[in-house]
Amino acid sequence: MFVPLALVLLATGAGCKRDAAVDGAPVASAPVATPQAPAPKPSAATNAKFPTLKVNTLDGQAFDLAAQRGKWAIVNFWATWCGPCLKEMPELSALDAMREHIVVVGLAYEDTTEDALRTFLVKHPVVYPMALIDVYNPPADFDTPRGLPFTYLIGPDGAVVKKYTGPVSARMLEEDIAAAGGPAAG
Repeated sequence: MFVPLALVLLATGAGCKRDAAVDGAPVASAPVATPQAPAPKPSAATNAKFPTLKVNTLDGQAFDLAAQRGKWAIVNFWATWCGPCLKEMPELSALDAMREHIVVVGLAYEDTTEDALRTFLVKHPVVYPMALIDVYNPPADFDTPRGLPFTYLIGPDGAVVKKYTGPVSARMLEEDIAAAGGPAAG
């Protein structure tokens, strides 16, 4: 049976991996399939069951994951050079705008400046808060992304419900929220 490569990559959760730079500009590799291996055991520093996250957003506000208790939180690691990241941004923005029980925060995981990121977001606007994080010192309670996009679904109690390597869709997130006991989509 012939299955198009694009479908295989989508089905396996393929995303972007950063390979190299050309003339100082980052280059994204072709999507790489992520093998479905058992989740690693939690450690004290990463993969915390109840992660903490406090970041300053590009609009000058503070985002505190603990303040989002009672809502489903989507923590999305992304980069401007990642095609699948850019493709999922409008859906994440719509989820944040249309669902009162969902909050999204974007964590730009790349070596750039806040001004460059603000300029980028003028061309690719979203309604959810964005923060630029240090790629050399990412948030301690989250795994270091091995590919982008990399997304966490956090339950209303603050516990990690699911992690996704590769692109997500609004439908996928809403189905996983419903499966974890949250409201059904719609």
